[in-house]
Amino acid sequence: MSASSPFALLANATSLPWPEIPVWTAAEFVRVTAGELTRGARLCAWFGVPEGTATRLVAVLAFDADNTLAVGRSEPFIGAYPSLTLTHPQAHLFEREVWEQHGLVPEGHPWLKPVRRTNENHNAPANAEFFRVAGGEIHEVAVGPVHAGIIEPGHFRFQCAGEDVLHLEIALGYQHRGVEEALVGGPHRATRHQMETVAGDTTIAHTTAHATVLEALAGTEAPLRAQWLRALALELERLANHTGDMGALAGDVAFLPTSSACGKIRGDFLNLTALICGNRFGRGLVHPGGCRHDLEPERLTRLVGRLQTARTDIEQAVAWFWDAASVRTRFEDVGVVFTAQAAEIGLVGPAARACGLVRDVRYDHPAGWHRFAQAPVAVWPGGDVFARAKVRSLEIQRSGEYLLEQLAAPAEGEWRSELPPPASDTLAVALVEGWRGEVCHVALTDAAGRFRRYKIVDPSFHNWTGLALALRGTAISDFPICNKSFNLSYCGFDL
Repeated sequence: MSASSPFALLANATSLPWPEIPVWTAAEFVRVTAGELTRGARLCAWFGVPEGTATRLVAVLAFDADNTLAVGRSEPFIGAYPSLTLTHPQAHLFEREVWEQHGLVPEGHPWLKPVRRTNENHNAPANAEFFRVAGGEIHEVAVGPVHAGIIEPGHFRFQCAGEDVLHLEIALGYQHRGVEEALVGGPHRATRHQMETVAGDTTIAHTTAHATVLEALAGTEAPLRAQWLRALALELERLANHTGDMGALAGDVAFLPTSSACGKIRGDFLNLTALICGNRFGRGLVHPGGCRHDLEPERLTRLVGRLQTARTDIEQAVAWFWDAASVRTRFEDVGVVFTAQAAEIGLVGPAARACGLVRDVRYDHPAGWHRFAQAPVAVWPGGDVFARAKVRSLEIQRSGEYLLEQLAAPAEGEWRSELPPPASDTLAVALVEGWRGEVCHVALTDAAGRFRRYKIVDPSFHNWTGLALALRGTAISDFPICNKSFNLSYCGFDL
């Protein structure tokens, strides 16, 4: 389907010269983009590139069935353009973000309000009016932004009829970190450290995407052994976080055996990443051009032994979980997102696969080591809390098997290399399947080869809307398990 696309086509982890990207007027660009989305493409990124006092729109699309990406852009303009959201709701947050950052108004957008902009006191988001449901029996429940747990800030506004949630609106943007703005003119000395903290629990995925973008801009790739090491670390990151989520879900329904066990086992998986690079979250491991640490035979043997033990422990903890009828009763038919809804709003990662969508970057757009050794995709229909937990448990099993297979046949050779300077006036795209889903990094260089624009799309940016839909028709008391079944990132959203 992508072969006849009017957009410029490229593979994941590759680049193309900026002048080669097709250009349309703003209205025509929206029309062409809508046509591609209707044909089956998916919106990975939609952002603005300033040019003087005007701004261009840029779209990065994914044709998953064809393993192909597509890029297009508009002419520079000021003012308004026809909203893409009216026909393709997956664009709704992207258009709000562009309006907030560049002042381009998507005419007809159904709910245009800030994404991260602060109020006049610079201490909270400048939220417009929340959506309200009218009726004599309707009441409103506000949760956050300060929460009872040690978590990041986010506000949840429920419209309820008795215990049933009719509508949930989620307002984020309480953390104004300025990550993308800080990257302009880079890469700087601090850039790699900023990438490691885009979302701290997704360090490996974001640093791998960033390193891959720089390698694509340089017209090269990391040595095979470095690609192998990155793939190992990415699956360890997936194992640790999915294990933590299974424990948290068990805790939310008071199933203490799995809750207690997973807390300890999550630490075991984190310690395996520390065994590779000295940091439990993988900081300092991935570097443009390769990796900063190798895995010599003695530590590889220790890693295999400890991984086998942790795998046995997590399989037992998950077996207790699924054997409990009380757990299934609390999870089944709760927080449902239908397959059509998931496709319409652009869900990614386990949240999408739990709705029956076969959507995984490792399979659809393989890059790096995943070109040679793909991890099996775990899909489960249903779209409820049970399905989201089931996909996580399947991925725990399959990631463990994948790791043992790769550790049994390690790649040989160098694990780091010198990286040539980035090409000038070039755009590069890298997608990585993080544990929450698709991590997208897009870099555009200027005439000197420095970052003119750097766009980051964390999977949470796609998936928060899924949580809002999951609460419709659900008892408000089920919000904790629905929220945990998605376990989305506040800081990955609040860039």
